[in-house]
Amino acid sequence: MQAVQQEIAQALKVQPPFADAAALEAEVARRVAFIKDCLANARLKTLVLGISGGVDSLTAALLAQRAINELRAETGDKAYTFIAVRLPYHVQHDEHDAQACLDVIKADEVHTVDIAPAVKALAAEVVELKNGSPTLVDFVVGNVKARTRMVAQYTIAGARAGLVIGTDHAAEAVMGFFTKFGDGACDLAPLSGLVKNQVRAIARSFGAPESLVEKVPTADLEDLAPGKPDEASHGVTYQQIDAFLHGQPVDQEAFDIIVATYRKTQHKRELPFAP
Repeated sequence: MQAVQQEIAQALKVQPPFADAAALEAEVARRVAFIKDCLANARLKTLVLGISGGVDSLTAALLAQRAINELRAETGDKAYTFIAVRLPYHVQHDEHDAQACLDVIKADEVHTVDIAPAVKALAAEVVELKNGSPTLVDFVVGNVKARTRMVAQYTIAGARAGLVIGTDHAAEAVMGFFTKFGDGACDLAPLSGLVKNQVRAIARSFGAPESLVEKVPTADLEDLAPGKPDEASHGVTYQQIDAFLHGQPVDQEAFDIIVATYRKTQHKRELPFAP
């Protein structure tokens, strides 16, 4: 079991547990530097990130805003900008959490794009959805929501000559828990290699309130199951996933679920198939 855990952890470049507060701060500094390097290499000055109300986008945004603040201080160039984007489907049921995240982030700019009209217009034009089962249609349209959100972010980034930030981390990557070419599409992913409790620890180190740090994670893409917890989809807890990725003991059932899910979702972590 440990050999398999080690193999997967290496493939996902999982970072070891933080030894202490100093190690956490060093990792924060490394990731902030990474964001700054991405902008420098692209010769751009704007970052764009969708804010959902969950701890992943909160943490990525805190890192991004710090990177932008440092770039402005170091260069004296006020053109460096972080844009936080709200992307609700009509009215989001946990909008209060999203607004609370924005209060913590203190983004340079906040934009809101209601994706509902675009999603509904596309779905209405797809004949195959008209006779599908409610469950299938709900699932497919959920992925359309994720992809529409990414289109919106890239539209803003294109208009402002910026880069789009993704929120994928190791605990989601191992489960393939993202929409291919949706929230899985981005220019840079500063949370890569972190497990869920490390993402939470970084948010906490920035002073984020526990109500946001420990909020139950949800993709919230399905109308028939609003607010469905990620762990209900996974069949395992994030605590078990984190333990697995850090080479710690997990029970056989959790091990089997994680490994099977990792293998069947491998296509999500690869470039398109080519001859």
